[in-house]
This record gives sequence, C-alpha cells and structure tokens, in this order.
Amino acid sequence: MRSSLLAVMRRRTTLMVASAGLATACAASAVAVALPEENAVAAPVAVAASNPAPAVEQPAVEQPAVQPQAAQAPAATPQAEQPKPQENPAAASRSEQRSELSAATVGTSPGAVKELARSIVPAAQYAAFSNIISHESGWNIKATNAASGAYGLAQALPGSKMASAGSDWRTNPATQIKWALGYMNDRYGSPNAAWAFWLTHHWY
Repeated sequence: MRSSLLAVMRRRTTLMVASAGLATACAASAVAVALPEENAVAAPVAVAASNPAPAVEQPAVEQPAVQPQAAQAPAATPQAEQPKPQENPAAASRSEQRSELSAATVGTSPGAVKELARSIVPAAQYAAFSNIISHESGWNIKATNAASGAYGLAQALPGSKMASAGSDWRTNPATQIKWALGYMNDRYGSPNAAWAFWLTHHWY
C-alpha cells in the first residue's frame, strides 16, 4: 500500500515537473516570439527618425505691392518781375491840360488866387505868405520883373525854377503857390520866418 502511494506521488511530481517545464518552455517561446515583433516595430521607427519626411512646402504669402509715391507737385516757378508801366506821354499831356482847365475854372484874378492859396497854405502861415506875395507880385501870376526876369506870384528867379512843382508853372496859380510855399519852408523854415526876413531886407 505504501509502495503504491509513493508511486502515485512520484507520478504526480513528474507531471508537475513536466508541466512546469512545459510552462517554462511556453513562456520562453512567447518571449522569443515577442522580441522580433518589438524589433520589427522599432526598426521602422528608427528608419523614420533617420530619414525625416520631407517638409510640406508652404505656399508663399503674397506681399502687397509697394504703392508708388505720389508724384511731387513741381515747384512753383518764380514769376518774372513785371516791368514797371512807363509813363504815357499822352496821359501826362492830359494831366497838364486838366491843370490848365483847373486854373481857368478857379480863375487867375487876385481874389480867386488868394482863395486858392487859403486852401493850400496852413492857416497859421497864411498871413505871412499873403504879405510876401502882395509885396512881390500883387497876386499877379504873370508878374515879370523887367530887370531881373523874375516871374510869377513869388517872383521866382528864374521863373523856370517853378517847373519842379509842375510843367504848367507859367499859367497855373496852384503850381506857383505850391512852389512858393515849398521855397519858403526849405529856405527859411516857414512863411512866417520868411516874412520876418523880408521885413528886414525887403527881399527874401
């Protein structure tokens, strides 16, 4: 009986060992089978890493065209200096004619010439101016000194001096009055001063 039990136990042990050996062999086979699969998977990965896929070319972004600068306005051309208008001889002649007409309108009588002088000579100087003209010409615009040739209200010597006041100095009382007033102011400072000189010397 005991021998039978021992024999049974040996068989079970042998089976267990055989089963264990079989399990070990299966496990080893499984490992052997698994390793090639991992290597197979790793290989393409390594290849992929060593040979990267070509980069996909990105479409070029179109840059906006540079806008041309606005054309600069041309610099303003300096205008040529305009020639000064020349005096028209005909206009000057008409001016002289108007002066003569004005003299004719005012009149050349002593009274008319005195009134004209009042409108030209400052009021504070008129009395002295009038005294000088009264003694020199008696308010006659054509008064002439036969000895010296002095002419006009103020007895300008020569009479052509009065041309500085106007070309119509021979006949226009306004021209003669303006010249006489200018002469008294330039030489004596005023008609009053000229009259003071005249009172001392009886000429001026």
